Amino acid sequence: MSTLHTVNKSPFERSSLQSCLDHALEGDSVLLMEDAVVAAMAGTAMAPKLADAANSVKLFVLGPDLKARGLDAAGVVAGIGVVDYDGFVDLAAENSTVQAWL
Repeated sequence: MSTLHTVNKSPFERSSLQSCLDHALEGDSVLLMEDAVVAAMAGTAMAPKLADAANSVKLFVLGPDLKARGLDAAGVVAGIGVVDYDGFVDLAAENSTVQAWL
């Protein structure tokens, strides 16, 4: 039974992403959306933590939210997949539980 963890707050504003990564189990998926997408960018303080987390969980970022914030998907940390809204729905369907981190 895997879980899709969704994080929507910037890690530079709240600790939701760090809490999520601390609790996510091997094989779970983590989707960064809304303001949390800034964490997915290479060169941020979160980049090394996400690169390390990618060894045990599947990481994704919502592409339309990157675009809405003027961020280029080409700058996303290696190992993080970029998905659209259909991809978000697929992730929710592929996992037995969805956990929102606020």
